[in-house]
Formats: sequence, structure tokens, C-alpha cells
Amino acid sequence: FYQSFLIVRRDSPHARLEDLRGGSFAFTDPHSNTGKLVPTAWLAELGERPETFFRETIYTYSHDNSILAVARGLVDGAAVDGLVWEYYKEKNPELAARTQVIRKSESYGNPPLVASRFLPPGERQALQNLLFTMHQDPQGQKILAELLIERFVPLEEQWYDGIRRLHERLNPGKEAGHGAQDP
Repeated sequence: FYQSFLIVRRDSPHARLEDLRGGSFAFTDPHSNTGKLVPTAWLAELGERPETFFRETIYTYSHDNSILAVARGLVDGAAVDGLVWEYYKEKNPELAARTQVIRKSESYGNPPLVASRFLPPGERQALQNLLFTMHQDPQGQKILAELLIERFVPLEEQWYDGIRRLHERLNPGKEAGHGAQDP
């Protein structure tokens, strides 16, 4: 599971989303749950929209770039994938220390790993078996530890209900997408 983290610079006076009114803000990607959908929903709870709440918004197109933009003072705040921020905290503590988390969302199911529909079924099953058992293998454990992942598990559809509810709240009558249609 993962969360959206609202981050600001460590030395920032901003302690709440409301404090960022009139400031600059980095969204990750227009299609990001944690980097766009969640903070937009937070603003909607305040009766606000990004284009009127913030003086300036940018898209960085990666959670890493959003963290860097805040750490370097290029923007006042950003919404990022909490797992990416935690990875930075572990692997690049000097950079993460230049930021602070001022809000966390509820937990959502991680985006799933998917395979092309053109992958032969035997290869798909072998890949699935490898991923679902790698936590039992010393080499697999080492790889997972480097990624700060405990293990892979089969997904459960209800893990995505929270994201669907946010999407519905912001886009009444429009069904949330269920993934790419092409390989």
C-alpha cells in the first residue's frame, strides 16, 4: 500500500495545505493518483481548485523531480508518492532531510504490475510465480530490500476503492479507468 505525501521544505513556514494558498506547487503527472488526484481532492474538500488556489502549478512528471523541486526551493510544495519519499529518506537522507511531510493521505493499493496480453500464458505464469515467491529466496530478498519492498502479493480489487471514490467525487458520473487498453 502507499499514500500521497504533501511535502514542503524543512525550513518552510507552511504547516498545512491551507498555508500554501497563493504559492507554487508541483504536481507529478496529470494522471497520477498520489501526485495529482489526491491533492486535488484535498483542495475540493476546501471548496478550492488548483488553478485558483495556487499562484503557479507545474508538472514534474516524476515523484523524484517533485521531491527535488521542493528540496531546491523551486516550488513551495508538492504531492508525491509516499513510497518514493521514504525511499529517498533511506537512500538519500541529505536530500529528504531538506523536505518535510505535512500531510499524508489514507492508504491505497499500489499500482499493479501488469503484463502484455501478448505474453504467452506459460511465461506470464512463470513471471507471476517468480514475483510471488522471491521473498523466500536469499537473492530475491536482497533485491526486494534494495527496493524497500517486503514482497509481492496478488492484488485484491477492493484495494482501489478509495481511488475510485476520489475520482468519482472529482468527476461525477465518469467511471475511473481500469488501466491501459493496449499492451
